[in-house]
Amino acid sequence: MTRKFGLLAVLFITLPALAAPVASVSGYVKNTSGMPQMGAMVEVFTSAALVGTTVFTDARGYYSAENLRPGLYYIKATAASFLPSLREKVSVRTGTRALVNLTLTTLADALQLLPARRSSSSDPDDWHWTLRSTANRPILRVTDDGPELVCNPENGDEHALKARLAFVAGAEADGFGSAGEVTTSFSLEKSLFTSGLFSFNGNIDSSSGDPNGVVRASYTHDFGTGARPRFTVTYRHLASPGLAAQNAAYSAVDMTTSNTMSVADFIDLDYGASLQAIDFTRRVSSFRPFGSVDIHLSPNTVIEYRYATSIPETRSAKGFDSAPADLSESGPHMALTNGLPEIEHAQHQEVSASRRFGKNSVQVAYYVDRVHNLVLTGAGDPSSYSDNVLPDIYSGTFSYGGGSLNTSGTRVVLQRKFSPDFTATADYSTGGVVALAAPVNAWQNVSQNLTNVRRHSIGGKFAGYIPSSGTRWVASYKWTSGNSLLPVDEFNASPGQVDPYFSFFIRQSIPGTSFIPAKMEAIIDMRNLLAQGYVPVLGRDGRRVYLVQAARAVRGGLAFSF
Repeated sequence: MTRKFGLLAVLFITLPALAAPVASVSGYVKNTSGMPQMGAMVEVFTSAALVGTTVFTDARGYYSAENLRPGLYYIKATAASFLPSLREKVSVRTGTRALVNLTLTTLADALQLLPARRSSSSDPDDWHWTLRSTANRPILRVTDDGPELVCNPENGDEHALKARLAFVAGAEADGFGSAGEVTTSFSLEKSLFTSGLFSFNGNIDSSSGDPNGVVRASYTHDFGTGARPRFTVTYRHLASPGLAAQNAAYSAVDMTTSNTMSVADFIDLDYGASLQAIDFTRRVSSFRPFGSVDIHLSPNTVIEYRYATSIPETRSAKGFDSAPADLSESGPHMALTNGLPEIEHAQHQEVSASRRFGKNSVQVAYYVDRVHNLVLTGAGDPSSYSDNVLPDIYSGTFSYGGGSLNTSGTRVVLQRKFSPDFTATADYSTGGVVALAAPVNAWQNVSQNLTNVRRHSIGGKFAGYIPSSGTRWVASYKWTSGNSLLPVDEFNASPGQVDPYFSFFIRQSIPGTSFIPAKMEAIIDMRNLLAQGYVPVLGRDGRRVYLVQAARAVRGGLAFSF
């Protein structure tokens, strides 16, 4: 009897272990010529902090990692004289064998893959240090342990349609900016012809009855020779802002063509132009060229010259679905002069040097700005007694002419990447801005008191990601010395790009349900939350309006990815 009980005990202990759900990963490790690599070490792990499974390839370059728990794995292959090859987030399911083939590349082979210039939609924390493939995916990443090749799943459906839908609303602010309209944002992305990518996105608001918003279509094609042209058409339509004199809708069409290419393996070129046409009481147009040249003196040193004619986008790190469908962020910048529209014309040139030291990066830049028909921002609505303001009922702000600005300045940016999920950035800038020469008590005295002065600004930004909760966040504060109606270094496109005053953004992943087959996220976007930098001015109707460097905005909503 004792022996029987002992046998049963052994069975109860071993059977659950034998029945535990397990999976495996196997594949081949070869070089770029297709030759199997014997003795290559393959590591299979779930995170850098946990020890995983290590196996070695045989004479055929074959490896097999058994008895793995279901989940997401990182698979890394290393061998002498080759760059490490990493496959990220490989899904391993219960009772299945995932086939993952890895290719080992030498540094010389990797540098033959011409690096594409960072687009406006890519992560600014990458800065200049990531070599990217023609599909704008990182393929060569420089870490503290040296260069590392990052691969993408070969069995993934690269031609699958990707869609995103978001509903975002603002909070009423009683004249401080940020109207309470609801914006519907959408995004579609589809790979075409193997080397092409088509995207269609926009922000639509129909709460006023007349649909208004921004719609953008873009196509990018890779010719395989280093050239990667892109063509984008953007249409903007905003319903009548309620001006008694005009009562006209605002419409604008923007056609942009650009190209990126590499010359001699160490020079990156990015150039193009935009043709903009605006219809508001009359038709006005503008031509806006842009370009940059990056010279890679070494893997950690970059010299850049940049020429721009419009203010860079600030939505790359936050996601474009958080941008409202209004005049404040959808450009082109326009104000009214005697009731007629005038487009802002700008020329920005800068030379910068960027250097990386381990986890630290530094950039020093010198810039020159020439801006005519300058557009400034206010909060409130003085349109009842002024023909020189363009109110925007969707953001609770208005635009007005600020004359011209001719200035030069410098910028210093320090950045430290404490971990792959946490980055801190500090920015110092000095340059000319538009400010009030003296306090004014009446709106009609504003234009006579505008002057160009020199100001300093210091900004700090923390950006992070919490993998356990799926939380992505950005917190920043930018201080300006003295009163200023413009941000210092407004054309800053570096990693030090920070919204004025206290701003906070969070994108929180929400677990899906069986009823909604989509990935859900909550979005909260707060800019100039404390309403700092507001200069009060009394209008003719006795109501107070404000001249601001950046209007306060509090917006939030839900996003769905399909």
